[in-house]
Amino acid sequence: MSRLLKISLIAILGLVTFVPMASARPRVFVGGYFGPGYYGPAYYGPSWYGPQWGGSYGYEHRPVTGSVKFQTKMKDASVYVDGGYAGTVGELKTFQLRPGTHNLELRDREGNSIFQDQVNVIAGKTLKLTP
Repeated sequence: MSRLLKISLIAILGLVTFVPMASARPRVFVGGYFGPGYYGPAYYGPSWYGPQWGGSYGYEHRPVTGSVKFQTKMKDASVYVDGGYAGTVGELKTFQLRPGTHNLELRDREGNSIFQDQVNVIAGKTLKLTP
């Protein structure tokens, strides 16, 4: 085989192997060998090759973002998140943010600040703000 063909095959094999791992979502391990579903050593059936009847090992999906909701009648107010424009209250309604501390600001049509607060967003929770 030519050198170029070998290099190409190695590159394709590397992509097929590493891209799915790099794009996987974070998961939390919630089991173990003596976790739920352990029925002792078995030398046949599905438990020989993997988890005992599907109960010993598993993954729990956890949310990776939190929600923020403005409860106000001013639907044309502009929303700024960490200094950047995000949209209007009417467009966004409830929007997702990564967990952590964020600076939120509401501005009226003239650009005057109506509401400004530093909030802590928690994954899987909705933070309701009433300016």
